[in-house]
Amino acid sequence: MRFPRTRFRSAALLAAGAALVGTALLQAPATADITATDSAGAATAPAAAAAVGPVIWEDNFDGPSGQAPDSSKWRYDIGGSGWGNDERQYYTNSTRNAAKDGGGNLVITARQESGGFNCHYGPCQYTSARLLTAQTFTQAYGRFEARIKIPGTQGVWPAFWMLGAEGGGWPNNGEIDVMENIGKEPNTVHGTIHGPGYSGAGGIGAAYNSPNGQPFRNDFHTYTVDWEPGAITWYVDGVQYQRRTPADLNGNTWVYNHPFFMILNVAVGGYWPGYPDGSTQMPQTMTVDYVRVNSLTGGGGGGAGQVKALGKCMDVNAANPADGTPVQLWDCNSSGAQQWTRPGDGTIRALGKCLDIAGGGTADGTKLQIATCSGNPAQQWTYTAAHDLVNPQANKCLDIPSGTTTNGNRLQIWTCNGSTAQKWTL
Repeated sequence: MRFPRTRFRSAALLAAGAALVGTALLQAPATADITATDSAGAATAPAAAAAVGPVIWEDNFDGPSGQAPDSSKWRYDIGGSGWGNDERQYYTNSTRNAAKDGGGNLVITARQESGGFNCHYGPCQYTSARLLTAQTFTQAYGRFEARIKIPGTQGVWPAFWMLGAEGGGWPNNGEIDVMENIGKEPNTVHGTIHGPGYSGAGGIGAAYNSPNGQPFRNDFHTYTVDWEPGAITWYVDGVQYQRRTPADLNGNTWVYNHPFFMILNVAVGGYWPGYPDGSTQMPQTMTVDYVRVNSLTGGGGGGAGQVKALGKCMDVNAANPADGTPVQLWDCNSSGAQQWTRPGDGTIRALGKCLDIAGGGTADGTKLQIATCSGNPAQQWTYTAAHDLVNPQANKCLDIPSGTTTNGNRLQIWTCNGSTAQKWTL
């Protein structure tokens, strides 16, 4: 029997509030022929995948061998506090522990040491690296994916995961573990969510076993989550093995409705993976080919049609195609000002222009307009199963101000609240 590790909040809150790594194993592993699990761990049919839109953020780790990771994208957690899990490594910002390899990869290296750093248990026995985007990039919703060749030996714990950038301390801010592995389980990776009432050993997740029986450390694999309002879906090499929604939380709060940041790290030791022993081989490397974030379009493209709410249509004022023309509510008619298309790139278009948030704003009440399509986040929209149109950058819904159906009421973004003023039919 494998025991889920206990998880505790670290006393040390370093590098913009990164918290602790980890996943509790709560159900039997989901093997390759089990593509999704529900809250009881039973197999379910995979839900229809959202269409993948354009790249929002990526790092392909191009650069010469020995170069540090791009500081405009990645920062470091540093220290040897144990990180709440009795881990043995000291995280550094040295290129000995995190550097490009000259072949388009980032390599995080866990090394055995003979002094030089102090850890919570005395002189540190190991060093490694933990990189994060807390100060450089946060995002709500999208496809988060990395192509990684993980290490593998007793006591080593690689992870690709995310923490909420808002919502207070862990676990109230939420955690999404895209991929975790522990060295004593070479053929298994884990995906989990942690939040209030379901954290640590109570985290909700599933395991995925290598379909060909080969250890994951033997080759590169893609580890992916598709995160939409109200749903998170996990994949390994394109195979869906788990999907979670608020219905899985036993009445606890779904906290995956605000921006998160990404983390890559290799821990050594801890309650869950156990500790290095005589079989452990060092150094160990996690090689990352790329990390990429795409928007999700919630169902792909389609022909031109009206976008309706409260018995009225989304309309371009006076059918004027100029940049900055207000988008408003109006009686439905057959004009081109109400014919909207979704070409599959995350945009919504009319009159050859894109539905746009004025000034790229994210505050409640920011007005909508049309503008030349530019690929910027203010023009990205996700249509949810609940009939919300959500801008992922703002994490706000397309909204009819005060729910007033008067012709000419200019549309805005507003915190998603489930009201009929935010329910749209495409």
